[in-house]
Amino acid sequence: MITERIAELEKISKVRGKIPAIRPHFMRDYNAAALGMYKDLPHAEKLARSMAFAIENQPIYAYDGDRIGGRVYYDRELPIEAECPELDFKTEAHKRFLEEFPDGAEMLECQLLTRNTPGHICWFYDRILRYGVEGYREKFVEALASAKDERAAEFYRGVIIMLDAMLAFNDKHIEAYEKIGNTELAEVMKKVPRKPAESFREAVQAYFMQHIVVMRENAFGGNGPGRLDYYLWPYLSRDLEAGRETLESAKELIDELFLRINERIHNKDTWVETIVVGGTYPNGESAVNPLTYIMIDSVTDLNITHPAVYIRLPENPPEKLVSAAAKFMLSGNNRAQILYDKTVIDALVKHGVEYRDAVEYFCGGCMEIGIQGMTSDYLWVGWQNTPKMLELMITDGLCLVTGKQYSLFRFGGLVNYDNFEDFYRDFIKEADRITKAYLKEQDIYSELSERNRPAYLMSSMLDDCLSRGRNMHAGGAKYHDYGVSQLGMPNVVDGLFAIKKAVFDDKICTAEELVSALKANFVGYEALQAKLKNLPKYGMDNDEADALATKLMSDFSDMLLNFRTRFGGRGKPVILTFVFSPQAAKLLGATADGRIANQNVAHGVTPHSASMKCGLTAAINSCGKLRFDKFSGGASTMWDFDASFATEDLVKAVLMTFFEKGGQIFQGNTTPVEELMDAKNNPDKYEHLVVRVGGYSARFVHLNPDVQDEIINRMRHSS
Repeated sequence: MITERIAELEKISKVRGKIPAIRPHFMRDYNAAALGMYKDLPHAEKLARSMAFAIENQPIYAYDGDRIGGRVYYDRELPIEAECPELDFKTEAHKRFLEEFPDGAEMLECQLLTRNTPGHICWFYDRILRYGVEGYREKFVEALASAKDERAAEFYRGVIIMLDAMLAFNDKHIEAYEKIGNTELAEVMKKVPRKPAESFREAVQAYFMQHIVVMRENAFGGNGPGRLDYYLWPYLSRDLEAGRETLESAKELIDELFLRINERIHNKDTWVETIVVGGTYPNGESAVNPLTYIMIDSVTDLNITHPAVYIRLPENPPEKLVSAAAKFMLSGNNRAQILYDKTVIDALVKHGVEYRDAVEYFCGGCMEIGIQGMTSDYLWVGWQNTPKMLELMITDGLCLVTGKQYSLFRFGGLVNYDNFEDFYRDFIKEADRITKAYLKEQDIYSELSERNRPAYLMSSMLDDCLSRGRNMHAGGAKYHDYGVSQLGMPNVVDGLFAIKKAVFDDKICTAEELVSALKANFVGYEALQAKLKNLPKYGMDNDEADALATKLMSDFSDMLLNFRTRFGGRGKPVILTFVFSPQAAKLLGATADGRIANQNVAHGVTPHSASMKCGLTAAINSCGKLRFDKFSGGASTMWDFDASFATEDLVKAVLMTFFEKGGQIFQGNTTPVEELMDAKNNPDKYEHLVVRVGGYSARFVHLNPDVQDEIINRMRHSS
């Protein structure tokens, strides 16, 4: 429950969240500084001072009722690119990519790769809480005095400039709050973040001020708090023991913090700033604490979409937390996402992450698994339309939607093969070539980011930037990994299995007949289409189909895992779907499993809705046979339930069965289909309705109609 004060703040916050964005002013100041007063400075210093100038000169929003200070606002419609030519390196990166990969333009056109998307990172903000900005600044002053080279000195100077900017921005808030008579908050802000936090309220204030400043420096979606209950709990624990706080007063402060986070990006559901609660300590013990439950309750009680609060279940989780997770699935307004530490941590450790680091994992935005404070912000850089890869392999490069002929996959098409094994081998070979091109493109972006997007403030809170004297793009981050989402792999499994059975094993049709049927979108081939639809699918607990699913998803994961980035990091499979299912579908023709053109692709590693004909148990059994230890960037699933079927006890049983079979990430919806359809037709009545889209939650009436239809048409599991 929320207090009367929070209920009133929630109403006010919705209004304030619609304040026009300040980004035009921010970028105007940044560009003016870079092109004007600082244009003659050395490049590294120019970037730092221009960013600091823009941060210090943001508008200040202060209100008498605030107990947490600090506000900035974003808007989805405005560009973030700088006008300063030397700071906009996307054009240069694209040019270099096409020079190295002449068919790269075709890859982009067919969605076999998408453009670089930075963000999806979390940093060690607890250092600001622990040392204060002044104490943390001193560490970089000392490092500057003994810098190993000029590049390190440039980095340390940039960090110092940005830390000073944070204090200057904070001090303007102090003046504003004193002016309106909110002296209590002004006194708190005089102490933090300048000095170390000692109380829970000081820790919350120090956290939020550094967060909004870092997010102005790196204004990308998916950047979030990560383990907030984990780092704030020691402060609350001491206050509870001393009688300075109660769980009720702590809940009210967390409610206000969550409203403030939501207010800052109120109109941008897809931004996704994620908090993960619960989880594990480095010694393997449960890190679940009272703040874990407070944060789950807070996001359930408030009608907001930010922050996203996801639950990490430690191995052998407390019964109370499992119950809270099930309740969150049912009554959390379709915002729940549950992760299982054992399977996630095992995958991380297997692929090069130290156990001590792996327990610090977080979700970067949707569900991308990264290590808090240890990765660069290329944790998720985009997605690949894998069903389109299969289509072009079958048709010898002919797009079934546009009729355009591409030079990709020139092996002669399916008709050129006399056995499935050779067809599969060449398909994987070409998919690997394209995936490696994608990852090499990220090396180009990384190289250009090193110079032109040093992210001094964020980098200062990442291991091992301080000790190495390098920003996160220059080799400072401990794990320099690139994550890519290979979209629609369950659909590829179904298509490949249909080819194997229909063309090569059971001789239902020839390759020529299948290709002709696909080109005709099965018009005139309805009998063949029916036979293809009746073949086993991934999701029916069919061992042969599931074995192919395991092999395919392992092979695609290996394309990423075997790659080494420019600083020795790895490619990471980040298997999510987000809002891209309809987007990918629009470029897809008919598929070999009998589906007609433009049908939506599956979510993550969840079997396609049309393939789950044998029920929830069979679908989970199929999913559980996959090699989840390969998914070091996380593999999401989507299990939507019929509201009349899903009880708390049932959801608890399904959750733990899924995790015991090896699953990593569980999410889904429980809103009745009839309500969704009514909301689509009568949006004014349903402004409150939040749905699980795919790795994030959004207001249903704000979604693109194609995405709305995709959610409405998903499989609803019932008795």
